[in-house]
Amino acid sequence: MDLINNLSLGIGVAFSFNNLFYCFIGVLLGTVVGIIPGIGALTAISMLLPLTFYMEPTTALIMLAGIWYGTSYGGSTTSILLNIPGTPSNAITCLDGYPMAQNGRAGVALLMTTIASFAAASIGIIICMTLAPVIAQYALRFGPPEYFAIILFGLIAASTISNDSPIRGLAMVVVGLIVGTVGMDVYTGALRFTVGFPQLVDGISLVALAVGIFGISEVVMSIGQNLGKRFTSKDITIRSMLPTKAELKSSVAPVLRGTAFGTFFGTLPGTGPSIAAFVAYATEKRVSPNRRNFGKGAVEGIMAPEAANNAADQASFIPTLSLGIPGSPTMALMLGALLIHGITPGPNLIAEHPSLFWGLMVSFWIGNLILLVLNIPLIGLWVRLLTIPYHLLYPAILAFICVGVYSIGNSTFDVFVTAAFGLLGFLARYLGYPVAPLLLGFVLGPLLEEHFRRALLVARGDFSIFIGSGISMTFLALSVALIVWGGFTTWRDRLSRATSEG
Repeated sequence: MDLINNLSLGIGVAFSFNNLFYCFIGVLLGTVVGIIPGIGALTAISMLLPLTFYMEPTTALIMLAGIWYGTSYGGSTTSILLNIPGTPSNAITCLDGYPMAQNGRAGVALLMTTIASFAAASIGIIICMTLAPVIAQYALRFGPPEYFAIILFGLIAASTISNDSPIRGLAMVVVGLIVGTVGMDVYTGALRFTVGFPQLVDGISLVALAVGIFGISEVVMSIGQNLGKRFTSKDITIRSMLPTKAELKSSVAPVLRGTAFGTFFGTLPGTGPSIAAFVAYATEKRVSPNRRNFGKGAVEGIMAPEAANNAADQASFIPTLSLGIPGSPTMALMLGALLIHGITPGPNLIAEHPSLFWGLMVSFWIGNLILLVLNIPLIGLWVRLLTIPYHLLYPAILAFICVGVYSIGNSTFDVFVTAAFGLLGFLARYLGYPVAPLLLGFVLGPLLEEHFRRALLVARGDFSIFIGSGISMTFLALSVALIVWGGFTTWRDRLSRATSEG
């Protein structure tokens, strides 16, 4: 009964004209920001934060939240059409989304990711409303050993993303770990591998790396090659955008599994949608009966990560609002917006400001419904991008990449870093090495090191701290099981391939 009363309160707040208008503005801006590579939700929210000083706190948070989860919808568009992740969390979508586009199924991929995003967000919202206090309390049990174990699990899962050789995937994870050490040591303040460049004191830009190894390398790889099917306007019909019954049926389980990963990682401070998407993809690749088609345009390969990052977007508000612990820089801005208005996030927020919390929860549903209505009619427009001749399209892509990367810190150095990683991505792909594990190694490496060193400081150098917790032991056991399962499935696939060829 309390839930119904709270929902009624939230509906009254969210459906006011002012809040509806700013919810629409937020999700529209989020979609546009997601489509333009390099900008990201953090930059957009930072620029618009001063405007929220003159708004009601609920209205301000509704608009900023719309930008946050709207970027995931927009970011998948360029990942599928151009192999350029609009946001880091959409990078894994490139692996199967872009091959689907090259196979003439770009419309299907865009429609399916929109459906996956809406379904996962809806489930994530329900969990936020019903289980926020329980999940927040559970998340408090995660200390340095638990975070180390779960991040190690994510890295091992990343090495299985490679289609052919897990060894090559693991090698790229190690490269990502090495790149992630560049910058100032968080404990000693010592500079590591900055090679005299003061711009590297804060480390290498995640956006520069992601856009470089995916976007720049794709442009270079595409020069002088047959890039698959070329579209004409006659190819873009409503029927060409509709998935088959088999694709719809095979997408249900990946969406549910991706939503579970996204909800779990979203509630953990310091993880978020990028890690959720990578782990969801790696897991799906191992459990899916269609795993041989991963990397070639498997619909499961786009549904699981897109569901994961959208569910994580909603769930990330749980630690921010109920614990006052922002899980990412973007969530820190959300928290800052509340503090500016004199509202302190924490365990008492729901009781002291029920209209804000429940109005925000209902606005999530409204915003995701707007995104669904907004994105589906535009699918035909986005697919028409593929009708542009490549000799005109790719220079424009490079220009957008440079503008987007430069806009982050107004630094030409970041543009050169992007170009350098574009060359590295090209060499890796030319030699048959997957680039996605490099990105995850880069994201997780600093977190792995930080929690490893923090755990040993707490335990005074006693390594038994990593097996002293049921949570950390569970994830360490899952890591071992994933290694064994990966080796077994690789051996089984090679045996079946040899049998069929013999």
